[in-house]
Amino acid sequence: MRVGVITFPGTLDDVDAARAVRYADGEAVPLWHADHDLKGVDAVIVPGGFSYGDYLRCGAIARFAPVMTEVIEAANKGMPVLGICNGFQILAEAHLLPGALIRNHKLHFVCRDQWLKVENNDTAWTTRYDKGAEILVPLKSGEGGYQADRNTLDELEGEGRVVFRYVGDNPNGSRNNIAGITSANGRVVGLMPHPEHAIDALTGPTDDGLGMFLSLLDAVVNA
Repeated sequence: MRVGVITFPGTLDDVDAARAVRYADGEAVPLWHADHDLKGVDAVIVPGGFSYGDYLRCGAIARFAPVMTEVIEAANKGMPVLGICNGFQILAEAHLLPGALIRNHKLHFVCRDQWLKVENNDTAWTTRYDKGAEILVPLKSGEGGYQADRNTLDELEGEGRVVFRYVGDNPNGSRNNIAGITSANGRVVGLMPHPEHAIDALTGPTDDGLGMFLSLLDAVVNA
């Protein structure tokens, strides 16, 4: 399994994402923002950070990076793509996922370990979880409030495309407590919390996040 991990100017969590891929017995392939080349990978991770300094709007500039032209084309052909935190914002800006991420409702950066409920275990990134399971992973973002119009929310809920939901207090004002969603075909997933920081109980709050990367291994092997 070869998984591309993109680095933009301002990316912070590409190294952690690559480590998570290796924990799942995959090969992490560095992808540079300025290249029109996915290097023949089986999947792509758009990691967290502050791409282009979050200027204009989180993800708004990164969405037009040359590498994203290739990601959009590959995703539309069914390649698994995961957007984590800033990566989720970029996927929303690229219209690979609906809705938008805005400033947290209390206007503070939130950094804490966060419980999530698994709502959909049929995506390329979540098959290793039981539906309804609760997992603990870090959350660290200032603009993580998921927003969408009522029709979009009804569509996401009705089609089972909410992948993760916040448990307990809503940390950022996301509509319907949404922490992560998926595309209609279940191949593209975006979430604000950081599963790549919860792959080893020695360095994270749990190893609950590893299931996402093991799920991808299953999806690639069984493709």
